Amino acid sequence: MPLISSFYGVLIYMYFMDTRQHHTPHIHAMYQGYEAVFAIDTADLLDGKFPPKQTRLVQAWIELRREELVADWSLAVKGQPVERVEPLR
Repeated sequence: MPLISSFYGVLIYMYFMDTRQHHTPHIHAMYQGYEAVFAIDTADLLDGKFPPKQTRLVQAWIELRREELVADWSLAVKGQPVERVEPLR
């Protein structure tokens, strides 16, 4: 599970070949013991729990970086290495 970005204590991961449980393109976010899954196309929280402030940060980051995330998703589902994505600043 490669780390693709981190900002303000939030770690963002994208798993390889990860289409079984969540059938939509998504990322995994972790923050101080919280874990959540967010859809790339809508930035919706799909699974898990996340603090409200960090949820808004992740959703804003997805909106800004959607094109890069979609490209990484295309690579990840094929089992290919993904690129780092610029963090939220």
